Amino acid sequence: MTDDQLTKAIIGCAYKVHNALGSGFLEKVYENAMRIELEKLGLAVKQQQPVNVTYDGHFVGQYYADLWVNERIVIELKAVRAIAKEHEVQLVNYLTATRLDVGLLLNFGSSVEVKRKFREFKPKGSLPGSIP
Repeated sequence: MTDDQLTKAIIGCAYKVHNALGSGFLEKVYENAMRIELEKLGLAVKQQQPVNVTYDGHFVGQYYADLWVNERIVIELKAVRAIAKEHEVQLVNYLTATRLDVGLLLNFGSSVEVKRKFREFKPKGSLPGSIP
């Protein structure tokens, strides 16, 4: 499964969860539901996976990835009115720390809001299935 196929499957799960639960729950509820849906697809899911952050070869902190799918895509979940710029920056920092190439920011507000981030810039026309 390519990263593009995997992200589409993850986004599909987000819509399924939101259709069933609606909005208004805490992030943890959506996180648990997403883990269940992703595992139904046979995907390997790590929940609240600790990730060490280093600087100049030294450990400087740790964060916990909400979901880590197939050890290739990190997912940050929110249950807010709208995704803020700092949420996107947070995800990019997670990609830097994990050295993963693709991350998803999923917001379970009044509707599902999705932001896909890449560790390296990829113009829209370079994505599979995108229109230049």
